[in-house]
Amino acid sequence: MNVAPHPASAFLELAERGQQAWRRIAAQAQEMMELAAARAIGLAASRPRLPEALPPPVPPPALVAAAAEYAVDAAQRATLFLDIMREAGNTFIAHEEAGCPPVLVFDYETLLDGRHLARPVNYALVRILPPRGMPATDPALRPFVIVDPRAGHGAGIGGFKSDSQVGVALRRGHPVYFVIFFRDPEPGQTILDITAAKGAFLRLVRERHPDAPKPVVIGNCQGGWAVMMLGSAEPELVGPLVLNGAPLSYWAGEKGRNPMRYLGGLAGGGWPAALLADLGNGRFDGANLVLNFEALSPANTWFRKYWDLYEKADHEGPRFLEFERWWGGFFLMNRDEIGWIVDNLFIGDRFAQGALAGPEQGRFDMRAVRSPVIVFASAGDNITPPGQALRWIADVYRDEREIRARGQTIVYLLHEEIGHLGIFVSGKVARKEHSEIATTLEMIEAVAPGLYEMVITEEGGANTAYAVELVERKMSDIRALAGEADNQAFPAVAQISELTQTLYDTVASPVVRALATEAGAELGRRLHPLRLRRTLVSDRNPLLAWVAPAAELARRHRAPASADNPFLAWERLWADAVEEGIHRWREALDAGAELAFHAVYGGLAALGIGARGPARPAQGEHAAALLEEAARRAEQLAPRGGYAEAVVRMLVLLAEARGAVRRSRLERSNLLLTSEEPFRSLTAEQRQELIREQTLIVALQPALALETLPLLLPEPEDRRRALAAVAAVAGPEEELGEHARDMLARQRAVLGIEGGE
Repeated sequence: MNVAPHPASAFLELAERGQQAWRRIAAQAQEMMELAAARAIGLAASRPRLPEALPPPVPPPALVAAAAEYAVDAAQRATLFLDIMREAGNTFIAHEEAGCPPVLVFDYETLLDGRHLARPVNYALVRILPPRGMPATDPALRPFVIVDPRAGHGAGIGGFKSDSQVGVALRRGHPVYFVIFFRDPEPGQTILDITAAKGAFLRLVRERHPDAPKPVVIGNCQGGWAVMMLGSAEPELVGPLVLNGAPLSYWAGEKGRNPMRYLGGLAGGGWPAALLADLGNGRFDGANLVLNFEALSPANTWFRKYWDLYEKADHEGPRFLEFERWWGGFFLMNRDEIGWIVDNLFIGDRFAQGALAGPEQGRFDMRAVRSPVIVFASAGDNITPPGQALRWIADVYRDEREIRARGQTIVYLLHEEIGHLGIFVSGKVARKEHSEIATTLEMIEAVAPGLYEMVITEEGGANTAYAVELVERKMSDIRALAGEADNQAFPAVAQISELTQTLYDTVASPVVRALATEAGAELGRRLHPLRLRRTLVSDRNPLLAWVAPAAELARRHRAPASADNPFLAWERLWADAVEEGIHRWREALDAGAELAFHAVYGGLAALGIGARGPARPAQGEHAAALLEEAARRAEQLAPRGGYAEAVVRMLVLLAEARGAVRRSRLERSNLLLTSEEPFRSLTAEQRQELIREQTLIVALQPALALETLPLLLPEPEDRRRALAAVAAVAGPEEELGEHARDMLARQRAVLGIEGGE
């Protein structure tokens, strides 16, 4: 029998809800006051950069001579600058007329064109052909597959110079494949279609290299979450995944920094992207995304890079033109594609929250990925800061024990200062970080599952060399790097975006679509500021017909000013002041945007808006049950096995005691596990499963892992042989550290083998 609630109980419940609401509102008001105060103090404390010293005074006669010299130099540099900009404009037009081909500097052959698949997409798989001077590729070596971002630009940034991700792999003899894409999307293609196409590409790579390990798949920026989706949907296809500057947790970041994550909320949701796509006759112009990227650092993108070109016009042209060819290549997306990306990733953050799903693929669960994952992020990246690149680990896994229990290996690498594009294009980064990642990948599957930071340190010597160490980390380290991630303002944005998108689709979109034409859309694309800026300084502008001959004349009669010319010093001071002014304007704009975002959406969250945001993966009871079941399994496995299980377990125990693994030890471990029996007879999958099982035992039953070693090695000869193998991998005992030496001694004691035997 149903009993109606007592009026007093209902009143008390209503009062309690009201008190909770007021507490949330008060907390939000307090948070806003603290944020406003912190931003005001930060802006006030941010002092402008002052010149170290002003140019020394110059006597009037010398000043006149210096002025004349500078005038000639400045006029010549201005002419050369205009000529380089003219050449960049011509290159832009030629690149567009050619269909915006990839900017790869390597020759390639197309193996599979996605436009011919059952569900066509504008992607293709190409094989990179090694240039002269590089070794021939070995089909038995692990292939590298590189996926570039389709976030406004074209493909090829991962290989648009010799010192690049492609070059690093080719120099080691690895077969290299590249996933390119074309300017125009296929009608009706979706992000899920693209994921399926990439699966077809990888199957072809596997067919071409049946004797090689599973391919390394490298995803740059947006390509990172694309390959993570593929690894979640088809984990058996992929080998190690390398995610470079990939925004897998878009809500994460630090207050006072990372302003890009506020854009969706400040725009009122995802409907502006839909409007732009409707105005484009169903296609979204990637130049809009590039304009957003430029607006993040206007002091550099709108002034400094052009000033540097003017200041160094004699030799900066080739580098500028090389990069401009990629930066100025603008690609298109279907309306559904950009809408899916904005709604699911940029605003909804559904991948990291475990709520991303497809009708055929089901839910994309990052925990389904079985291969090692390497994440490269940089503190200097203002597009994908470390929080966005790393927070997904804490969102997806309860703690580092769950990572181990699932047999997963996650390694992250942090750079201190390189910017977003530098992660992909910097030759220095390619020679260091990407090179060391590629080298470590060759034996990373020999490391015990867990969460690690890759630490690269420079070693002394005539030739620059680096030492690599994998240091065990905890989930608290990830949370500390990620900054805030649980701010309820972001779920409020997601809910408001759903409402505004529905209103736009119902009321405005039908009208805009009815009025849009392909001719109007193409005119709008041609008049986009980023395209117009390039075409206006090309040979199509008759007013610039004088630039090319004038530049040739300037080169023939070039008269650069002397380095100590005072006007050059004043010129640099002026440029620095302009850059600083733009930078401070942007800081104030960012502060205002952040305050507005948290005031609006934080206030809505305090009122309960967004409380029904995307559900997180079941981390609580489900993860606890998983660990309990894994502990029971570890208890059952501990006394089982023989020599192979014992050696791997002893190595894992040593690594656990030390808390870090040097690459030199990984190399020795990998050599042992691939060249000596009984390991040599195992397949790569069997070796990985062996390492996962023994890591599970060590992680969840550490005492039992040590106590049961004698059961695995009943014969004294096998015990001595196992200890000798472990000691050979570990290296000199004096280098092990106190805890590792103690563990080695305990292993000897439990096996009844003295240290001198």
